[in-house]
Amino acid sequence: QVQLIESGGGLVQAGDSLRLSCAASGRTESTHTLGWFRQAPGKERAFVGGIRWSGGMASYADSVKGRFTISGDNARNTVYLQINSLKPEDTAVYYCAASNYLLVVPNIEKYDYWGQGTQVTVSS
Repeated sequence: QVQLIESGGGLVQAGDSLRLSCAASGRTESTHTLGWFRQAPGKERAFVGGIRWSGGMASYADSVKGRFTISGDNARNTVYLQINSLKPEDTAVYYCAASNYLLVVPNIEKYDYWGQGTQVTVSS
């Protein structure tokens, strides 16, 4: 079992920055990649980006590239999503997910474990 808990969301103004955290516990050694997804009101859940526990390149959706940065700590138990220059369209519930797939992929079905989500609301 792997447990994921997101935190760091909140109500912010456009142009602000946030750092979301995903704390992982349990059998994290059974997973290889962690991804961030978001679901905006009335929209499908969408891939934001992801990173491998072992390091290497992070991957991002084109829609967030340049403003979002994903990183992990060296203990392999926390992954972060840094969001700069927040826009109202970034408003969504943000989810952390873990996969045993070897590479970061955007496919929801490849992720076996999900956190409860953290709400990010951006006002104009």
